[in-house]
Amino acid sequence: MAFIRRVRTKSGATAVQVARYSGGRQEIVKHIGSAHTEVELGVLLEQARAWLEPDQQAFDLGIVPQLPVEDVLPTGQGALLPPTEEPPVVDAPGRTEATASVLLRQVLHTAYEQLGFERIEDAVFRDLVIARIVEPGSKLDAGRVLSDLGADPPSYATIKRHLRSVIDRDYRAAIATQCFSYAAHTGGLSLLLYDVTTLYFEAEKEDELRKVGYSKERRVDPQIVVGLLVDRTGFPLEIGCFEGNHAETRTIVPIVRQFQARHDIEDVEMVVAADAGMLSAANLTDLDAAGLKFIVGSRVTKAPGDLASHFHWHGNAFTSGQVIDTITPRHGRSVVNNVRKRAEPVWSSVEHPNAWRAVWQYSTRRAARDERTLNAQEARARAVVDGGTAPKSTRFVKATAQGRSLDTASLERARSLVGLKGYVTNCPVTLMESGEVIAKYHDLWHVEQSFRMSKTDLRARPIFHRTRDSIEAHLTIVFAALAVSRLVQDRTGLAIGNVVKKLRPLRSATIAINGTRHTFPPEIDPEIRDLVDRISGPELTH
Repeated sequence: MAFIRRVRTKSGATAVQVARYSGGRQEIVKHIGSAHTEVELGVLLEQARAWLEPDQQAFDLGIVPQLPVEDVLPTGQGALLPPTEEPPVVDAPGRTEATASVLLRQVLHTAYEQLGFERIEDAVFRDLVIARIVEPGSKLDAGRVLSDLGADPPSYATIKRHLRSVIDRDYRAAIATQCFSYAAHTGGLSLLLYDVTTLYFEAEKEDELRKVGYSKERRVDPQIVVGLLVDRTGFPLEIGCFEGNHAETRTIVPIVRQFQARHDIEDVEMVVAADAGMLSAANLTDLDAAGLKFIVGSRVTKAPGDLASHFHWHGNAFTSGQVIDTITPRHGRSVVNNVRKRAEPVWSSVEHPNAWRAVWQYSTRRAARDERTLNAQEARARAVVDGGTAPKSTRFVKATAQGRSLDTASLERARSLVGLKGYVTNCPVTLMESGEVIAKYHDLWHVEQSFRMSKTDLRARPIFHRTRDSIEAHLTIVFAALAVSRLVQDRTGLAIGNVVKKLRPLRSATIAINGTRHTFPPEIDPEIRDLVDRISGPELTH
């Protein structure tokens, strides 16, 4: 019957051997190696146990009391070590060859698989997605990140070849299909959220896609306009890009129609929510014609017309939380409100073909915030009028032939509208109460959060690609990375950057000893084990 022995050798090392009793004597079956440190000893003991595993009768007698030196030297027939005339060979001490954040890569890989992205059957694309989540950077730098995660990094030439496959094999369609399936399974398709952003380029010249256009950051670099459609939790469903000088209001309908056509859901009733930037007569008409319900933010300048009856009968007095459900004209030239009627009209597509439903809400907190803003704007306007600052385009400053003056009429009109927030929709009150309209619109922070994730955690910009295909491939990687990140965030309640910070320091170590290499996982405390279990299930940590 075999057992494991460990004894001191003449060199001072600890020999680990597999032995058995034969004829009342110990017979060496296998010499595993010699250890010079506790770490090396642990490695050799594990190797000995692995060697004994097929033998069902093998067992470990544990630690054997240390023998005198003369008892373990080659002194004859009963010696433990085989006799030799040469001096004993001292094995080189073990060393750590590499460490890697294997656990983090396994967690993200599992999330990638759980979304069904493995159907793409492209390991290089998968690794680029994981690298962007962990440490976003250039494609050239992705190899370093993947090496740190314990993966075999592809060459830069291989990466460029696979980026070509992203377009040729239409990876985005496959990813969008799996995202749709996930959102449908989690019940997030009843409300779609839409927003746009701009991504700039470190480039001097424009081309057919990268153009200088409107930038909230007032940049003059070439840029593209990116539209993102997500479900009510912020999980991405569709992404698309447009020329940098493309009007943001003209992006929502193409993205929504692309989403409908991809999944053949033109007859499915869904609600699309977008901010006031999408408010245009053409957009609302097109969304309505596509059979979609919409909720968009209204501009406060439309309040006097929409609330004409309220101002006529009640003045500008509102109570905190007050909601007024009324109608708003589809076109600026239309007049749909009748101030002679005290009651607000109840919108109907049949009775009001030239109007949409409008919901307005008053908030004292919003009023206080608006007042502070107006006070600051008034102070700035007075400074410009008094000549204390350089003349520039400033709100509430009226320029005439006689000079600049304070536009008191505009200022008073603005003060009469503080605290009001409006929403325009084609959802009748029988389908959606005013409170639900407001609540659904306020879910827009999810799509804004997804855009922040793509810009900060995933660093979708600036983009260093030049051709349209490479830009589209880059956005596809960001799209997939955003989906994996949202899945991880939804399951943990933590931002993806926080999850990476917690898991990346847990590194597996590869140790070389006696001509062999062994990789050992990190010690995982209960808090991290629970975090990993919530993302991937218990199999990764047990």
